[in-house]
Amino acid sequence: MNSTQAQAEEYRHGKEVAVAISGCSKDDARMVFDVLRAAFTTDRASVDVPQDLGGKRPTVWNVTVDVSEARVVSGPVTIDRPVTLDVQGGYWAVDELRRHLADAFTVRVVGTVSGDQEEEVRLRVESR
Repeated sequence: MNSTQAQAEEYRHGKEVAVAISGCSKDDARMVFDVLRAAFTTDRASVDVPQDLGGKRPTVWNVTVDVSEARVVSGPVTIDRPVTLDVQGGYWAVDELRRHLADAFTVRVVGTVSGDQEEEVRLRVESR
């Protein structure tokens, strides 16, 4: 393995991204989960759909995404309102997740916190 391959493998080592979705309806959250599931392996089964829990506190839905073996998303997806995603993982993994979300949505970075080997990024996705 040459040094470029070794560096690429090192970046891919951190292949999981934690995603928290909030500030949206359960239907929009489900659409985002469907896109993530279509593009990557996740810890959420297709029958595990977001539910409204009611109450006064905001609802946050979570998923862990393995970005090491990405698949092509079929194209734009329509959601009713913009959705906020808080993603956390290695730099390469977060970039990979953001790149594949852009196949389905318009994606804007609205905040970042950088660490030594990981970053937290707040994304806003909306229909194109």
